[in-house]
Amino acid sequence: MPLLGPSPLHPEIVSRNGERPSRRGGHVGLVLPCFNEVGNVDELYARLSAVFAGLPGYSCEMLFVDNASTDGTVQSLRAIAARDPRVRVIVNARNFGHIRSPFHGMMESGGDCVITMCTDLQDPPELIPEFLRKWEEDADVAVGQKTSSAESPLFWAIRTLYYRFARRLADVPLLEHVTGFGLYDRRVIEIMRSYRDPYPYVRGMICDIGLPIVTVPYEQPLRRHGITKNNFATLFDMAMLGITSHSRVPLRLATLAGFTLSALSLAVAIAFLVLKLLFWDLLPAGYAPAVIGIFFLGSVQILLVGLLGEYVNAILWQVRHRPMVVERERFGGPASPQADDQPSGGR
Repeated sequence: MPLLGPSPLHPEIVSRNGERPSRRGGHVGLVLPCFNEVGNVDELYARLSAVFAGLPGYSCEMLFVDNASTDGTVQSLRAIAARDPRVRVIVNARNFGHIRSPFHGMMESGGDCVITMCTDLQDPPELIPEFLRKWEEDADVAVGQKTSSAESPLFWAIRTLYYRFARRLADVPLLEHVTGFGLYDRRVIEIMRSYRDPYPYVRGMICDIGLPIVTVPYEQPLRRHGITKNNFATLFDMAMLGITSHSRVPLRLATLAGFTLSALSLAVAIAFLVLKLLFWDLLPAGYAPAVIGIFFLGSVQILLVGLLGEYVNAILWQVRHRPMVVERERFGGPASPQADDQPSGGR
């Protein structure tokens, strides 16, 4: 969705003569979603502070979006916010998941650009200067792309297969081994806001927007503190969201499979009837072919019904019109005027 003129919320994005303002320095919004990361938030804050201490001309705000942590993370964030006015904290009323909560933070963050990263320290803060360098070179989106990971080789191989599979199915060129860690220009944030997607797949959304994307390679380290929040359910949810949000191919394949199996079943039935008439005594009816056929067709039907259900569920999310998250409290600041003046659509 191209942006042809100034944003109504941010008229400063494009100057009066139609030229983009110079990107040398500015205010950076950091969006830091967390859930039970008490062992990581202090170190992340220290590393972010060190990074921006070496970036003259840049200021930042750190927006932590807590997903109703139960391990003391909120108390640690409260202590950090009390001593640094750059730190703002949103605490959700409950755990709204790994998709809605980070996106809500992106919509609430101020800044000329927004950088999102996880608080588990697997997204290295030291890549921020490289993201900003790409942004200064006019990149609207600069995302980290994992070249390797300290996770198990089997898990890495499974991820790689999924990315390649999803890329072949998608209507847009999805990126491999990109998690959303990266920099987004304010213009991109406003375009994302206009999508009004209640369950957004950000890494696919940036491809759908169509603006040039720059990737920054990095090696993902292991988590050092706490336990991972990713499990089979969350990874499967993300995988299905990526496919249902950006591809109609599975539905078309389901239709094609229905026609193909119907034709095959008819051909087998005709062939069996002819053989039975020609070799009445030599060809026993038997139960095995019937049982195998029933189980095969039944399993295919269940698979296709489940696939259809994923798309119906995606539609259901769109028509519910629920808020992105419900906030329990906010503290820290002062808040950025950019974020406060914008309708969040997700509180």
